[in-house]
Amino acid sequence: MNELAIPVRHGRANDELRPVEIVPHYIPYAEGSALIMLGNTHVLCAATVEERVPSFLVGSGQGWITAEYGMLPRSGRERIPRERMGPGGRTAEIQRLIGRSLRAAVDLAALGERTIIIDCDVLRADGGTRTAAITGGWVALHLALQHLLAEGRIESLPVVRQVAAVSVGVVAGQARLDLEYAEDSRAEVDMNIVMTDRGEFVELQGTAEGQPFGREVLEQLLRLAERGISELMLVQRRALGLS
Repeated sequence: MNELAIPVRHGRANDELRPVEIVPHYIPYAEGSALIMLGNTHVLCAATVEERVPSFLVGSGQGWITAEYGMLPRSGRERIPRERMGPGGRTAEIQRLIGRSLRAAVDLAALGERTIIIDCDVLRADGGTRTAAITGGWVALHLALQHLLAEGRIESLPVVRQVAAVSVGVVAGQARLDLEYAEDSRAEVDMNIVMTDRGEFVELQGTAEGQPFGREVLEQLLRLAERGISELMLVQRRALGLS
């Protein structure tokens, strides 16, 4: 693959994100909230603070961050049934991914014995919903922590890392950043990558849907992800008024 010869796809280069916007404080009742719009993928993230922790953390002096994820019935091209009996396998896996990713951003001891729940609801789905949820969820989490600091419930802002995520893949033999559904559904390689502002990896989820792929392809996809995540982090900071 040649990164210098990148063909255009719907007016977007292979190394280009879809148009992205993060609207902070989208829900006035939540301690922190953000609507992230990444092309036609829109995810609403809301943070709720609870003055308790799971039983395994009681008495530890440490807080907890967890996530719930769901897709509205008509967020996709066909109706998605509500999960009335609890989250299915895909949903549970995505919730764990979001929770792990956002816990990496915070000093849980400095949070104290309280829990922050990040609810991520997909309003419109066109690929990359889990990575959008992580990126928007970090903004909602940051706002909730600012809220706790302003109320004097914590002594300092316990954010230790900025975290964002993006999808990459190989479609028609080409490495591509930020896959739309039409690309994701026929990708030869599909990856979701979560990184920090220090260049650290929180999670790498990669699958060869067809033929196995080599290190050269992996490194090219990582370079694309680093580029996209750097741009997403700039959008996050702008949403928070940090840059």
